[in-house]
Amino acid sequence: MSATFLGMPGNFPENSEKAVQDSQLRFNLRKATHTIRGKRASVVGELPDWQELRAAGKAIKDHTLRNLDRYLLQLEAAVTTAGGTVHWARDAAEANRIVTELVKATGEREVVKVKSMATQEIGLNEALAEHGIAAYETDLAELIVQLGDDFPSHILVPAIHRNRSEIREIFLDRMPGVSADLTDDPPALTEAARLHLRERFLRSKVAISGANFMVAESGTLVVLESEGNGRMCLSLPETLISVVGIEKLLPSWRDLEVFLQLLPRSSTGERMNPYTSMWTGAVEGQDFHLVLLDNGRTDVLADEVGRQALRCIRCSACLNVCPVYERAGGHAYGSVYPGPIGAILTPQLRGMTSELDASLPYASSLCGACYEVCPVAIDIPEVLVDLRAKAPHAAAEKAGMKVAGWVLDDHERLAKAQRAASRLRKVVPRRLPGPLSAWTDTRDVPEIPEEPFRDWWRRTGGGASEEAE
Repeated sequence: MSATFLGMPGNFPENSEKAVQDSQLRFNLRKATHTIRGKRASVVGELPDWQELRAAGKAIKDHTLRNLDRYLLQLEAAVTTAGGTVHWARDAAEANRIVTELVKATGEREVVKVKSMATQEIGLNEALAEHGIAAYETDLAELIVQLGDDFPSHILVPAIHRNRSEIREIFLDRMPGVSADLTDDPPALTEAARLHLRERFLRSKVAISGANFMVAESGTLVVLESEGNGRMCLSLPETLISVVGIEKLLPSWRDLEVFLQLLPRSSTGERMNPYTSMWTGAVEGQDFHLVLLDNGRTDVLADEVGRQALRCIRCSACLNVCPVYERAGGHAYGSVYPGPIGAILTPQLRGMTSELDASLPYASSLCGACYEVCPVAIDIPEVLVDLRAKAPHAAAEKAGMKVAGWVLDDHERLAKAQRAASRLRKVVPRRLPGPLSAWTDTRDVPEIPEEPFRDWWRRTGGGASEEAE
């Protein structure tokens, strides 16, 4: 995956500790997530068969993942027959090399982009820049992030951490030709972005996109968006390059119908998205290239518990209900995939060798709200617990858990330990020393009773003697 976020602090606890101290950030996040959450609940509540749709989406995705090799070959054949060219990329480096070479072959030095998490994942913009190729984001939120030299912090709304006053300052400082009297009124900001982007659309001859879905039986790619910028990118340039994760596949058009109901309601809280663009191969003389991205997905597919993360359709519903994300924001996760889905997807794609990635499975209260709203029923808490078991643990922690297991395994040993704790309760510090201090950084040591429960029970006959008094 991309090194985009490697300049961030070492782990999620450190990142989130700084984030929760930013009152403006917390206000921006709470307002935005609660608004989207409310809209989603309203439109989902309109459908009496929502749970059936959810089950259908899960079943379709599971079937596709079990037969992914066959459907990928079917997709390749269909795209090739339709005049497109398919490229296979094992990892981020290979995908970046393929795209860079394709752009260089056109002789162009700039490209326009449709919002794409896959290209962010592999750090494509940075890779193109190393070869003198400028990539311009055209999604409004992505444009704000790019102009502000910032990182995206939400799957659906990458600039969710910015309010309109901050956006105005970014436009005034970084957007060429903006009037000095620009206000922070949303229509004014949108118009400024529209004028800025229109020149890019008309001038650029190469576009790069991702895709929400790919249909194996026809080779069709599908992009859902709300602004129309995607359609401009997809239709105007002479060369279109689409970088898509291999898990975005659907077997048939009939399957697509299910997700065209699930995704808009779960993401933007709309009954249907404003713009749905579909293309099959090289259309209207356009040169089309499809780069199929693995980048760790095959490894995830091999994990019986973790593979359900590949069902994700990037709706962001889990972020909007997560109490941890609402307070910490997306940057704390150190990945293009923030929130609950990022906490299970990122460690699987990147591995848990870094301190940051090893900390992500713990970035959750395990409340289960993410599972309840997921339109394809990913059991995120289950995967989190599974990843916690696989995460590296310090020697002191392993030793402590081994001792705890030995004590708890025998009732007599447990009783002796409880009595010893009661006798020593006055010398137990409120903040534990050494390796145990991390636990008490965010928790209070529980009060130790004067008498263990077992002894009280035996002395009072289960409380009967006290009742008699």
